[in-house]
Amino acid sequence: MDIRYHSSRNNDVSFSASEAILKGLADDGGLFVPDKIPALEKSPEELKTLDYKGVAYEVMKLFLTDFTEEELKGCIERAYDSKFDTEAIAPLVNAGGAYYLELFHGPTIAFKDMALSILPHLMGVSAKKNGLKEEIVILTATSGDTGKAALAGFADVPGTRIAVFYPKGGVSVVQEKQMVTQRGKNVKVIGIKGNFDDAQTGVKKMFGDEASKARLKEAGFVFSSANSINIGRLVPQVVYYVYAYTRLLAEEKIKAGDKINICVPTGNFGNILAAYYAKLMGLPVGKLICASNTNKVLYDFFKTGVYDRLHTLDEESGEFKGERKFTLTSSPSMDILISSNLERLIYRICGGDDKEDKKLMEALSGEGRYEISGEARERLSDFYGAYADEARCADKIKSMYEEHSYVIDPHTAVAAAVYDAYRSETGDETPAVIASTASPYKFLRSVITAIEPELDEKDDLKLIDRLKNISGVEIPPAIQDILTAPVLHDNVCEISGMEGEVLDFLGIK
Repeated sequence: MDIRYHSSRNNDVSFSASEAILKGLADDGGLFVPDKIPALEKSPEELKTLDYKGVAYEVMKLFLTDFTEEELKGCIERAYDSKFDTEAIAPLVNAGGAYYLELFHGPTIAFKDMALSILPHLMGVSAKKNGLKEEIVILTATSGDTGKAALAGFADVPGTRIAVFYPKGGVSVVQEKQMVTQRGKNVKVIGIKGNFDDAQTGVKKMFGDEASKARLKEAGFVFSSANSINIGRLVPQVVYYVYAYTRLLAEEKIKAGDKINICVPTGNFGNILAAYYAKLMGLPVGKLICASNTNKVLYDFFKTGVYDRLHTLDEESGEFKGERKFTLTSSPSMDILISSNLERLIYRICGGDDKEDKKLMEALSGEGRYEISGEARERLSDFYGAYADEARCADKIKSMYEEHSYVIDPHTAVAAAVYDAYRSETGDETPAVIASTASPYKFLRSVITAIEPELDEKDDLKLIDRLKNISGVEIPPAIQDILTAPVLHDNVCEISGMEGEVLDFLGIK
């Protein structure tokens, strides 16, 4: 079955998978969506005998239909190798009444490695397949984790350059240190005086500026994206949910055909969208539990069918009337008010109506809000949305440590707290997989403060040994590296200066 990709805002023009990967974002600002969701060709029973690479091939070949078997297997082989500290790649840990899918065993100890270890290889093959002569410029906005994973993936990859923008003061100390110490002749890291939404909007603006793109092309460059808006990021994420189900089967925790629930800490919506795609492929999934932090724009959307980035939901009246404030939390990768990947879900629940999707996205851009129809809202029944504030997040980190000797990061704690609320509210005891999206070492102070609030240590990096003693987990190489690595990137710019930073990086006057 040949899968083609088109913009969520225009069904009329389609592209191959490799073309969509290279473009990253559609010319009209929409996101590439497949013209159909393929069904799994092998049953979970058959897949349970395969390792991670084997499952990856069986899933990804269904979406990337213009890749040959040799090309795709080569990408998978190069991606999921000794960069990961476990042969399982994404192990499952049973703790506290749920199965934690540990997605942080890659080189930057966050779930973004699962897709960004393979994206450079997919992009390289795509460039050759399409005879691309220009140098690819990866333009990325990050709320903390995507930036480092993309930098690590693309550093010194021939034919590419990568520029990463992050909110200065809006990421953890470790996240920032990982980025600003990144080596590579083709990389640039820039802090912006704003939040992640500002960075993401600035990047999208550059993608949509035809004059700017023409200027770049004349200079021998072409933009692409490593954000989760790129279909080459989303497809590899589908893999680990299928893999998790097959591990539960192999370990006889469930029987073939049994449903599982999946709970995901969510900011930009790509990670839980991948789980939704896995369900659409035929994976036996019951409820998709969307966990938000204090920036609960997605919770408000699932509760009301209204997406409003300017006003917050008043629980008593059910109306949007208070100003929605952007809050910096202990789970910074979820500090997002514009969830870009939600557009792919909106397109789907609107029945593939590109004109309706475009109208809603224009309303969000212009008025700061949109409301889906009653029929579309009924199609959200696969999802359950809830949020956990800072106190509940800290309490969950502490209780998981004290009661189960298992240390989790703040993002995973948000998901775990929301899962508790879901189970309490519904009584649903279906086996659940919780996406554990980052190593606790990446958020040292938040984790240590939750477990030992009386500890008084001003230097975050001095908390590393304490966390090792608490968790019993060896210090990851990614953390050891930043202790002595020099700062190589110290640029900070205004939002209005983002394009100038890119042009300067490329040597375009």
